[in-house]
Amino acid sequence: MRKIKNLLIPVVTGLLMVAVACAPQPEYDIVITNGFVFDGAGNPWVYTDIGIIDDEIAAMGNLRNAPAKRTIDASGLFVTPGFIDPHSHAAGGLSSAELSHAQPILAQGVTTLITNPCGGGPVDLESQRERLLEHGLGVNVGQLVPHGSIRRAVIGNEDREATPEEIEEMRSLVREAMEYGSFGLSTGLFYTPGIYAPTSEIIELSEVVAEYGGVHQSHIRDESNYTIGVVKSVQEIIDISEATGVTGIVTHIKALGPPVWGASEDIVRMIGEAREMGLEIFTDQYPYHASATSLIAAIIPTWSREGGTGELRERLQDPELREKIREGTIENIERRGGADRLQFRRFSADPSIEGRTLENVANERNLDPVETAFELIMEGSPSVVSFNMNDDDIARFMTQSWNMTSSDGGLVEMGEGVPHPRNYGTFPRRIRKYVFEDELQDIEEAIRSMTSLTSTVFGINDRGVLRPGMKADIAVFDPARITDRAIFTDPHQLSEGMVYVIVNGIPAIDNGEFTGDLSGRVLLMGK
Repeated sequence: MRKIKNLLIPVVTGLLMVAVACAPQPEYDIVITNGFVFDGAGNPWVYTDIGIIDDEIAAMGNLRNAPAKRTIDASGLFVTPGFIDPHSHAAGGLSSAELSHAQPILAQGVTTLITNPCGGGPVDLESQRERLLEHGLGVNVGQLVPHGSIRRAVIGNEDREATPEEIEEMRSLVREAMEYGSFGLSTGLFYTPGIYAPTSEIIELSEVVAEYGGVHQSHIRDESNYTIGVVKSVQEIIDISEATGVTGIVTHIKALGPPVWGASEDIVRMIGEAREMGLEIFTDQYPYHASATSLIAAIIPTWSREGGTGELRERLQDPELREKIREGTIENIERRGGADRLQFRRFSADPSIEGRTLENVANERNLDPVETAFELIMEGSPSVVSFNMNDDDIARFMTQSWNMTSSDGGLVEMGEGVPHPRNYGTFPRRIRKYVFEDELQDIEEAIRSMTSLTSTVFGINDRGVLRPGMKADIAVFDPARITDRAIFTDPHQLSEGMVYVIVNGIPAIDNGEFTGDLSGRVLLMGK
């Protein structure tokens, strides 16, 4: 069932009769009829109607004669649970009056996202919740508690192990966040200050998270061969889960750069063996060949980043240290595949370089790429898109049953910089390219990776599946039209094909148009 045309052939099928009693039916706020309904659990589509009352799916089955304030005819359309993004950097945008509508996210069919990944975000989650709700929310948001921010608050950016007293202080902050309703801990072990934390520190904090049934989602220590290597970095997450019982997630999984292409074979084997041992290990992945981060994180040696950007700039002004940093930077650019694979996405100090490569800017300045990078870092804080992944690795990860679909995207003003197109296109691209075009995976499994798998992993028990009693987060899209329009050189383009997107029972996209309704909520685990 990979080709669209096969899915659009009318077939005779039994109606799924779930929770429809013989007694007089209530009046529904919305009834969705005639669509190809995918429940999100990986089952084949069925013809069934969906009745919504308030913010819940009240019934499924033959509801075509049921009283309803509104009926949506979904003939020829796919009806699925609203997509859930397990890794989003959109909280900052959502907290603003200008972007709280979340339209680039809704246009992808996403109705819920998990924020504060990679160890970043505020320590005070309750204050963040207030900021998120201040202007209303277009989508639902779940929060992780960020290890990097906690470590920075307790220790600063120092390259050292925490004292027993500091460990207890960090554990207390994690416990406070879990009591509040955090879905778990995020770590950024590649970034400062997370990179300075030994495995034992993450074990101490994950023990607290495990008590509450939360997850440990990690931007692992090394996705390439910068330090310990990608394979050992995945093993570290497995080890943490084995020691604590916490659910482990290797987030935006990849084998970054030519030196480690093919490592997906070992990683898939390792995760499979860990799961056979009874460990809950999962991954998430965005469907692109390129990653995105800051230029400093991508190419500057770890040791020289201690203390933050200000201290790095001071080291670059010391001739001896500058030369040492230069040696490591040359190696890191090679790891990324060369200066022509690093494209600037945002540089407020000089927006003219946005969308151009480091090699191109270096040639313009008559400098080598390393010296150009140093100049730019002295001027500001450039961020880059890095083209560094291999098709075989992408496909191998994507087809694993334990792999979720994620964006790793943010939310910025339309036209601001040249961001990664994942901000706008992740979920439609996953369907269009990898299901309909490449036929890498069946549509049922792709939808499962965007819905019920994610809700199960994070313990979001009332979303991710179409079933009576679940919250009415629903995406209705045209399989012939669903597509991502955002590209690396022109990313500010909304995805197409979503006809209806319903958030907590209220249409946010209605017949292809944004309604402006802000019915999203901040979700709290277990509350």
